[in-house]
Amino acid sequence: MRERLEKLLAEGRDNALLRFGLGNACLQEDDAESAVIHLQQATQQNPGYSAAWKLLGVALRKLERLDEAELAWNSGLKVAQEQGDLQAVKEMTVFVKRLHKLK
Repeated sequence: MRERLEKLLAEGRDNALLRFGLGNACLQEDDAESAVIHLQQATQQNPGYSAAWKLLGVALRKLERLDEAELAWNSGLKVAQEQGDLQAVKEMTVFVKRLHKLK
């Protein structure tokens, strides 16, 4: 899957959905560093993409970049609340609460 998505990116089909898919594929392969790069691009290309913010926080958390993970989730929370995405709000709220317990 990741190779197919990377091929699409190399062909110039860069967009937020492709970057999200690549970030997700990287996370599934335990490559959080690459996931962060793709997910940051996804959120830059579409700042209203709450799922990308959520996954970006997950990738940053895996890298123990806790402050950055919290920032990503808080950005995602704001977006999800504005869009009425209650499930994403619930998930990211839980992630942030768990993160605070680690600090």
